[in-house]
Amino acid sequence: MHGTTKPVTLQVDFDGGGASPMGDERIGFSAATEVNRADCGLTANVALETGGLLVGKAARIELAVQAIATSKAAVA
Repeated sequence: MHGTTKPVTLQVDFDGGGASPMGDERIGFSAATEVNRADCGLTANVALETGGLLVGKAARIELAVQAIATSKAAVA
């Protein structure tokens, strides 16, 4: 974020695998992490009339990834 590069640790879950309706084999994973916006230089915020701030300190990142098996002939 904002030109800052930092390592993060992802909590990864295997969501399962099997044949898709198209006949290929697929596996799925999901992953999530949170980053502190201030660690990336993002500190601007707006106070709300009802109290509190418009933007929280943490930004949550969530990934849903699917991999499709290919034959060795297709890769070569």
